Amino acid sequence: MDDAEAEAVVYEALSTGFRLIDTAVNYENETGVGRAIKDSLLPRDEVFVTTKLPGRDHGTDSVRRSLEGSLGRLGLDRVDLYLIHWPNPKHGLYVDSFRTMLELRDEGLVGSVGVSNFTPEMVDELIAKVGEAPTVNQVELQPQYQQEQLRAHHHGHRILVEAWAPLGYDSKMLEHEWVQEIAADQGRTPAQVILRWHVQSGVLPIPKTSKAKRMAENLDVFGWELTSRQMSRMKMLHTGLSASGFDPWEHEEM
Repeated sequence: MDDAEAEAVVYEALSTGFRLIDTAVNYENETGVGRAIKDSLLPRDEVFVTTKLPGRDHGTDSVRRSLEGSLGRLGLDRVDLYLIHWPNPKHGLYVDSFRTMLELRDEGLVGSVGVSNFTPEMVDELIAKVGEAPTVNQVELQPQYQQEQLRAHHHGHRILVEAWAPLGYDSKMLEHEWVQEIAADQGRTPAQVILRWHVQSGVLPIPKTSKAKRMAENLDVFGWELTSRQMSRMKMLHTGLSASGFDPWEHEEM
């Protein structure tokens, strides 16, 4: 979404009841997100804002400059969660970046510090070298790519797992006969079934949509539960294949 679309869509989302807004420098829509938050007239402490450090700003002093740029575009004096967008391991700067982000947290410019697209091994390196675990790791996670090893590792370290593209990149998961059968049994949509599976798995999904009707549906996943049999069937959808094809050890995003 560009700034104009983000402003309209985020305002609609906040009006619908969403309170967590996820953006990033590389999405190029922080200005629109900030306008929507301002226009919503919601108290600042009722909106949880996440943004992300791009690869080109990894390091030490560059992290502070990047955050100051994000705060300016968002029109905020702090963000609630600040993530390293991609580890870019070939550059070898994510430990320094994480350490600097913790300093910014201690100064009150950031509420919590986390990462995105990190492997358990990368997280272990942060813990070993910095002495603190990220609060969040936002990763690709959906029924065909369930990241069970990563989830077990992170839950053991009290790291919240967030799922980007929680419904997949296309409609294949939504059209899977098992998902549709469960949806029919529950009187829900396939998207709601998948999002409820995330919630019951201890994962926070970050669904993206620009349609008001789907926003309301995506939010309505808390007053009901999947049965243990339905959860087992969802677990069997795992193929271990990433839908994006992005390998955190190889992919670089500057």
